[in-house]
Amino acid sequence: QINLSVIRQYVDYLVSEQNVKNVFVNGTTGEGLSLNIQERKRLAEEWVCQGKDKLDHVIIHVGALSLPESQELARHAAAIGVSGIAVIAPFFFKPTNKDELIAFLQKVASEAPAVPFYYYHIPPLTGVKIRVEELLDGIKERIPTFQGVKFSNTDLLDLAQCINKNEREQIAFLYGVDEQLLSALAVGADGAVGSTYNYLGRKTNLMLQAFAKPDLALARKYQFLIGEFLNFVIKLGFGVAQTKAVMTFVSGIPMGPPRLPLVDASEEFIIKAKAKLDSIVWPDCD
Repeated sequence: QINLSVIRQYVDYLVSEQNVKNVFVNGTTGEGLSLNIQERKRLAEEWVCQGKDKLDHVIIHVGALSLPESQELARHAAAIGVSGIAVIAPFFFKPTNKDELIAFLQKVASEAPAVPFYYYHIPPLTGVKIRVEELLDGIKERIPTFQGVKFSNTDLLDLAQCINKNEREQIAFLYGVDEQLLSALAVGADGAVGSTYNYLGRKTNLMLQAFAKPDLALARKYQFLIGEFLNFVIKLGFGVAQTKAVMTFVSGIPMGPPRLPLVDASEEFIIKAKAKLDSIVWPDCD
């Protein structure tokens, strides 16, 4: 079941411990698509409420397989004053081309006509492989509120072409493959949305600062160490349930179990992941 009571503590932790002031709610890590409409609304309301005067942006994922449900969530998000809404491609009956996908996205975006709209591109989970470069061509004419893309794919050529072709447009490209963030920054990504920033946000912010200087050697050091941890846990079997376990032992906030069909991380995983994370010597600790 959802646990609203920890969200205030969660917000304070993100801001004070991880230097993270923007959140993406009801996405993959939050198991948004395993929740019912009322649960998603209650979570959105709580994040907006607890984030007031503490968080800069609260973006709510409102994607669903059902268009009316997605539209209902978009109207609700607009009513509670979110910073933006995002939508993934439907993934059972899939759009087969750009026009079908934009038609779906437009129907959702139009229900929140004053709210910035983001497309959540995650083909490894949706199976919808329509290239974002193609999708963006003329999208602002169809969706005037279109603000950007949460780009959760390893195709850096597609990302680079998107950025190259849309330099004059006010489009944000937020990268979603945490272990490749530095590569995405190098081709012009504006920021990132990812699960590791719940517990490695401060380290990632230091990497962003190093990149901006630019101190590429230091930025690479951070990316390599983040990658070393992720490479280790991926080999153990790393998914949403395991992310919750890592977040729990790092933050001390009980993230709870996942919802079926996902199952809890094993004790063995927790012991090994904690030992690995504790063993990493970060540059700011030298």
